[in-house]
Amino acid sequence: MKMSGSLFSLVTSERKCGLTLFVLMIFPMMVGTLSAQRMIAHRGTVKDAYNFWFYVPPVIAPPDSAVVPPLVIDSIRGEEGDLMEAMVRKPLVIFLHGASLRGNNLSQVRRYGTLDALSKGLNLDAYVLAPQHPTGGWQPDRIDRLVDWALERYAIDSTRIYVLGMSMGGFGTIDYAAASPHRVAAGLALCGGDTQKTNHKNLLKVPLCILHGTEDHQVPWESSQRVVDSMRAVGDTTRLIYRLLPGQNHSMLSHYFYFKSVYDWLFLHSTTDKWRPVRRRYGFIGQLAQKHPSPFEKSDKKIQIKQGE
Repeated sequence: MKMSGSLFSLVTSERKCGLTLFVLMIFPMMVGTLSAQRMIAHRGTVKDAYNFWFYVPPVIAPPDSAVVPPLVIDSIRGEEGDLMEAMVRKPLVIFLHGASLRGNNLSQVRRYGTLDALSKGLNLDAYVLAPQHPTGGWQPDRIDRLVDWALERYAIDSTRIYVLGMSMGGFGTIDYAAASPHRVAAGLALCGGDTQKTNHKNLLKVPLCILHGTEDHQVPWESSQRVVDSMRAVGDTTRLIYRLLPGQNHSMLSHYFYFKSVYDWLFLHSTTDKWRPVRRRYGFIGQLAQKHPSPFEKSDKKIQIKQGE
């Protein structure tokens, strides 16, 4: 029996929608067994850079991978082509650790922070680059080499690269944003500061959030205040959010890495934004006052940050 053209189109459309829905449903199952492979350790991979972890978000895999079969790609070409592109092109988050995680043991980098949050269930639709510094402070040029490596190999949205870190990582966040304002879409510096190489004029170009606890006895809040004062001395700080957190000590700020809202705030920014305004939706600041501030921590377990971290 022959179908009329309109009926045939309707059936075909329903089949296509059904297949697309089926594809979207099975993607998580297809990559579920690959969860251990999404967090990849790299040692000596990039010359004159750092050893690092690289996290690949679900559905998306390295370009040379066969995780997404051709049948799946063919099934959502055409009208849904834009959807496929949106699914493929993801932001990049750079996590910079504190001083106590320095060394040559990459497993240390997973003790706290973005990688640990992912292992505890944080749903982050982005690539994550987490280098390890062997000794000393962060060097922006070495971080840049890792970003270049990632851009060459993964489907990263180059207009949505973000950096965040605490303590030594907070210093590194500020230095990297100042060294690469054209590349960093937004940054979050926790209990950090600046260094002699910080270009404060460049910092004015980047949407930046600086947070510091008033009871921080390891890196005093005046360290962040000096950054802000230096920025104000050279220009307009309308792209800056600066908050001192009453009663918060050094280690408490580590909980911010576990809030989805922190990453949602970062993702609101792009280097293609006209005038690159800072998005003043930062409700996550008040979350630290909650009884159990980290949604991925058991109530009987606390994150312990050692001195100097």
